[in-house]
Amino acid sequence: MKSGFAGIFGRPNAGKSTLLNALLGEKLAIISPKVQTTRHRIKGILTEKNYQVIFSDTPGIIQPKYKLHEKMMLAVKSSLEDADIVLLIVDANDDQKENDEIFSSLNIKKPAIVVINKTDKAVTEKVKNAVEFFQHKKYSAEVIAISALKKKNVDHLLQAIIKLLPEGEPFFEGDDLTDLPVKFFVAEMIREKIFYLFEEEIPYHSTVVIQEFKEKETLTKIRAEIIVQRETQKGIILGEKGNMIKRLGTDARKEIEEFLQRKVFLELFVKVRPKWRDSDLFLKEYGY
Repeated sequence: MKSGFAGIFGRPNAGKSTLLNALLGEKLAIISPKVQTTRHRIKGILTEKNYQVIFSDTPGIIQPKYKLHEKMMLAVKSSLEDADIVLLIVDANDDQKENDEIFSSLNIKKPAIVVINKTDKAVTEKVKNAVEFFQHKKYSAEVIAISALKKKNVDHLLQAIIKLLPEGEPFFEGDDLTDLPVKFFVAEMIREKIFYLFEEEIPYHSTVVIQEFKEKETLTKIRAEIIVQRETQKGIILGEKGNMIKRLGTDARKEIEEFLQRKVFLELFVKVRPKWRDSDLFLKEYGY
C-alpha cells in the first residue's frame, strides 16, 4: 500500500484547481477565468485498492498586499511542508523564467514533478521549449505536459505520482473525497458565481459566510452572507431592483442542489465590512 500527500503549487491561473478536479474525477475546487480564485488549501482524497493520494490545491503564489494574501501564502507554506510529492504547475504559454524564480525560492526538499499545463492552448514548440527548460532544473524529478481542462495525459501524471508515493497505510478511511465540511463547499459555490457574474474588484473584495445550514425533511435551508468592503459594492451585487442578487441566488442554488442531490432554499444577504481583508478579527471569523 502506498499513501502520501501531493501538493499542487504555481502562479495564479496556472490551472491548479482544474488539475485537482481532473485528478479526482469530481469538481471539488471552484474555478473561474479570473486569477486568485482559490483562497484556501483544499484537500482532495483519491483512494484506490493499492494507494491513497491526498492532493492539496493551494492559492496561487503571489507577493502579499494585505492580510488575506498573507493567510493565503501561509496555506501554501503549510502544504509545502506537508507534501511528500510536489506538483509545480505552469501555463505552457507563460514566461518560464518567472516560474523558475518562484520554484527556486520555495526551497523544495521533496520529489517534484513540473506539470506543463494548458497544452491545448499552446503551440507544440512552446510546449517542447517549456519541457526542455524545466528538465535540467535541480528541483525537477520529472516534467510532464498535460491539459487539465481536456484531461489529456492526466492518467500519465497520476501514474508518475503513484510511483513517487511513499509506502504506508491510508490516512483516511472509506471513500471520502475531502476532509472539509459541506458548508465550506456551499460557500465556495456561491463565491464562484460572484467571480463569473461580477467584474473588476467585486470578486476580490468579497467573501461568503454560511450563517445557517439546516437539513429538513424535504429540503436544505441555507442562509448566506456576502461580505463586501463598500456600500457601492453592495449596490452592485444587489443590482437594480435586486435583479443581480436574484440571478446570483438562482445560479448558486442550482449548483448547490446538484452537489447536495436535494432541494435547496437559499437566502442571500449582503453585509458591508470595511477593510475586512486587512482585519485579523474578520479574517478569523470568515474562516481564513
